[in-house]
Amino acid sequence: MPTLGLALALAVPSREARASETVTEPAVHPTVSWAVTQLLPSPEYVGGQGASYFGLRWQLTPVLYSFGINRKLSPWRFFVVEPLTRQSGSIELFFSPEYVFGLSTVLRTGLRSYFPLVQHGEYLSLSLGASHYLLEGHSGAAVEAGAYVLFGIVGAQVTYSPSHLPTEWIATLRLRYF
Repeated sequence: MPTLGLALALAVPSREARASETVTEPAVHPTVSWAVTQLLPSPEYVGGQGASYFGLRWQLTPVLYSFGINRKLSPWRFFVVEPLTRQSGSIELFFSPEYVFGLSTVLRTGLRSYFPLVQHGEYLSLSLGASHYLLEGHSGAAVEAGAYVLFGIVGAQVTYSPSHLPTEWIATLRLRYF
């Protein structure tokens, strides 16, 4: 039995060892390759008032606060956000221009929160958000919900705007290249 106690003592790090673990801030910053991937849009289906359209959506995240990462790291991210930082639990301010073929350009700003569901959000996470948009001189509000897999790289997002515009419902296949 003393051998078991010794094995456990060696296998479980002491409180002092855990406290002295060093955590390094990630060295993330905008690069040319990051900027190029941000230019790749996500396809979307737009419907409302008996009409449907195809569109493309981009997204820029100027500010993100993560409440799901290691407490020794800064929770703030600006423009470049690592997948685990976003999907493990966060709230972001976003700017999302869209081009809807047959209509016009939609400019959208909003807030979105991400919540991890499986494996800290790496396998499955959920988002809820609200936004303000401008379309052909009209402005409105919208709410959205999304589900994401593969570290948040692939997702499905549904946006609803209770308006009389032809963009009442938008379903987007989210492709995020961080």
